[in-house]
Amino acid sequence: MSQQIIYIIIAFCLSAVCGVITIPQIINFCNRKKLYDMPSIRKIHKNSIPRLGGVCFLPSMLLAFLIGTAFYNSSCEDKQLQFSLWSVYFFISLVIIYAAGIIDDLIGIGAKTKFSFQIVAGILLPITGLFVNDLYGFCGIHEMPFLIGGPLTLFIIVFTVNAINLIDGIDGLCASVSFIALAGFLYCFMEAGVKTYSMLIASMMGVLVPFFYYNIWGSEKKKQKIFMGDSGSLTLGFILAFLYIKVTMNNPKVMPFNETSVILANSLLIVPTLDVLRVSIVRLKHHQPIFRADKNHIHHKLIRAGLSQHQALLTIIGLTFLFIILNLTLRHLVSLTMMVIIDILVWLAFQVVTNKMITKRGKPVFASISKKDDHT
Repeated sequence: MSQQIIYIIIAFCLSAVCGVITIPQIINFCNRKKLYDMPSIRKIHKNSIPRLGGVCFLPSMLLAFLIGTAFYNSSCEDKQLQFSLWSVYFFISLVIIYAAGIIDDLIGIGAKTKFSFQIVAGILLPITGLFVNDLYGFCGIHEMPFLIGGPLTLFIIVFTVNAINLIDGIDGLCASVSFIALAGFLYCFMEAGVKTYSMLIASMMGVLVPFFYYNIWGSEKKKQKIFMGDSGSLTLGFILAFLYIKVTMNNPKVMPFNETSVILANSLLIVPTLDVLRVSIVRLKHHQPIFRADKNHIHHKLIRAGLSQHQALLTIIGLTFLFIILNLTLRHLVSLTMMVIIDILVWLAFQVVTNKMITKRGKPVFASISKKDDHT
């Protein structure tokens, strides 16, 4: 285990160094080419900000991972790290998602085209046999055949990718939620002794550290601030979806069953998941198109409730840890179905409190944006 940790730290540090080197270069490139995320009525920022920060995520992760793997294989000849068919198809799918994000950041693509990229990338995983095949008693369901688990897996991938993409609305939020989730998955894979994915996750976490710095503390006046854009959020969303499926799939030949890991995996992305569900329901309730952008996500509501961007960020991070701690505490006390019900009740209670804070300030709980108002 100690040797494994050393190589995980090496991969993390290598990726962080890649980010430190490349992110300032990306900022300068965006400023020269005027590749900005422009302000609009549905966005929080008021100035034009470079939006290609996520371009360095995948290259930094792969470079750090490959170097870390090479170091490991050269020093541990008896325990070589190997790549499965799942890994190959995962990387192919990841490149498809990454390409879609870059194209969207550079020239913009429609929602339907973006969904098409996600579906093509998502289909590749169940084809290789990687799919959700067990719900572990949720609603009384245990093992599932491919005809059900395959489509469910595709839905989870597309849903998670968009949940992470949509929560990228204030400084540091997407990076923070993703970093916490990656740390949780890192624990799961380290516990299972799966070194390849442990190193891969560490490689992704490393580049988020310098990005977080420039995203939170980068000076707008000195043009040192940057957003991750779709190239970053879509990439993170797809990686997290893949890791979730990998951890929760019941396949003892690959990973031994670990109840704590399954509960943890189901807790890491509760906030963006429930937020997308809530926003979709609210849009339908107010007869708004379900895919039309608005200002009703959790970070928008917290800001309308009177919180600053940093306060909203800390609140959402705290809420994320609350769900993780709550579910890990409940894992031996209640069934998985009851745990989900409790999570929903906690989420609803949080929404009630937030709505009261918004109403008290004389702000609308539901912020509608007409199509002509949204110019982006």
